[in-house]
Amino acid sequence: MNPNLQQLRQLGQSLWLDNITRELLDSGTLAKYISEYDLTGLTSNPTIFDEAIGNSDAYDDAIRQKHATGLDGETLFTELALEDLRRAADLFLPAHRASHGVDGWVSMELSPLLASDTASSIEAATRIHRQASRENLFIKIPGTPEGVPAIEEAIFNGVPVNVTLLFSREHYLAVAEAYMRGVQRRIDANRDPRVACVASLFVSRWDKAVAEKAPAELRNRLGIAVAQRTYRAYRELLASTQWKHLEQSGALPQRLLWASTGVKDPAAPDTLYLSALAAPDTINTIPEKTLQAFADHGSVASTMAEDGGDSEAVIAQFAESGIDIAALATQLQHDGAQAFVKSWRDLMQRIASKASQLEHSNP
Repeated sequence: MNPNLQQLRQLGQSLWLDNITRELLDSGTLAKYISEYDLTGLTSNPTIFDEAIGNSDAYDDAIRQKHATGLDGETLFTELALEDLRRAADLFLPAHRASHGVDGWVSMELSPLLASDTASSIEAATRIHRQASRENLFIKIPGTPEGVPAIEEAIFNGVPVNVTLLFSREHYLAVAEAYMRGVQRRIDANRDPRVACVASLFVSRWDKAVAEKAPAELRNRLGIAVAQRTYRAYRELLASTQWKHLEQSGALPQRLLWASTGVKDPAAPDTLYLSALAAPDTINTIPEKTLQAFADHGSVASTMAEDGGDSEAVIAQFAESGIDIAALATQLQHDGAQAFVKSWRDLMQRIASKASQLEHSNP
């Protein structure tokens, strides 16, 4: 295994790839990453699939064939995405089995057009998970106010969930409570409490949002501070009486996942968020370029402090400079949801254009 990435794995952090393409699968590159980098999962989103389909002809035959059978739009895309994710899930199945269901996951995002429709989100999560027919596939549901009841209900229904679009400690705690409510309801109903869930906190978008507003000495420090603050809440929750009761009943911990860990600032170290977010019992989902950079020259000086380190002092400095952290968290979540909607619509248009083009071309 790569010695630089091994530093993260040895301290108890899971490394997942924030990407999937048919070429990664067909070329054996994903299998190579699993072997050489000890990857134990991956995540996907509409933007990733839009770029994969748009920048490659690897999906053309499948699009042509599915469109010819009458599939289009979201139905066609779901079939297309699940073909890739099933293959990836099978590659990660040994890690899934070895970890007794804690690790070895892949993720499929619900349509972001459902983000404000709790009932439809619950129905779609259950349907797509059944359609995927893989025990190690998460359904991604946004941790927005409308998404929180859908998360609870999905967990109660036995659907594993990757909660996405979290930007603060408060966002995390809201979905952690939803997860625990869902698990407790399963216990009360004499159902198996082992339903996996991860909570994905987005990091680098904080620093991009304040890049032109914060003092130079605070550049690229807010995202890490928010992550440290959230990590403290995570450790405190895992030590709480409420969680211990669920754990004793057989429940799995909802693991904290670091998302958006690609560096946006060209002046910053390209491995900044991997080095800073090294912590036991967490996951870092990593863009391919960042993964390769850390494999080449990454290092870990220390692990994250369970008490949050200097996060409160750093956040206070940002507040003193006029940045409203709570308001910005709300704005980032809203903007993230809107960006996913745009990516989804771009993806649907991409598939429609390709299907039309391929329909009138020779196979």
